[in-house]
Amino acid sequence: MLLINDLINYCVTFFISKGLLFGFLLIVLESFISILPLSAFVILNVNAYGLFLGILISWMATCIGSYFCYLFFYYLNEKVISKSKMNKFRNSIFKFRNISFSNLVLLISMPYSPSFIINMLCGMSQISLEKFIIAIIIGKLFVIIFWGYIGRCFLANLMDIFSLLYVGISLLLAYIISIIINKKFIIE
Repeated sequence: MLLINDLINYCVTFFISKGLLFGFLLIVLESFISILPLSAFVILNVNAYGLFLGILISWMATCIGSYFCYLFFYYLNEKVISKSKMNKFRNSIFKFRNISFSNLVLLISMPYSPSFIINMLCGMSQISLEKFIIAIIIGKLFVIIFWGYIGRCFLANLMDIFSLLYVGISLLLAYIISIIINKKFIIE
C-alpha cells in the first residue's frame, strides 16, 4: 500500500512539473491509442491540479481527442483500412450507423468502454457530426467526473461499494439526459 502511494505521489509531482499542457496532451493522445489508460491520466490530473481544474482539463482533452479521432476515421477510413479489413468491420459499422443517440451516450458514459473503438466506429459508420459531438460532450463528462471522483481518494475508493452505486447512478443520469436532449433537439 505504501508503494502505491509513493508511485502516485511521484507521478503527481511529475505531472505538476510538466504543466497543464502535458496532462491535456496525454488525454488527447489516449483517444488515438487505445492502450493508454484514460483513468490513470484523469486521476493524475485531478491529484495534480485539483478536482475542478483536473476534471475540466481532462474533459476538454478527451472531447477534443475523440473529435479528431472521429474525423480521422470519418474522412480517411477507406484510405487507411484495406478492403479486406473493412469487410470484417461491416457488421459493426452497420450496427453503429443505426445506434440511437441515447444508447450512444450510454455507451460512451461507461467508465470502461474503449473510447478509441467507439470513436473509430462512429467515424467509419458516418454518424452525423452533431450526434457524435453532443454524445461525446454528455457521455465523457460522466466518465471524467467518475474517474475524478475515484481518483481524488483512489485507495479509499478501491474498496468502497458506493463507487459502484455512483457508476450506476451516473449511467442512469447520462441516459436520462440524452433522452431529454434527443426529444428537445431531435438529434436522430
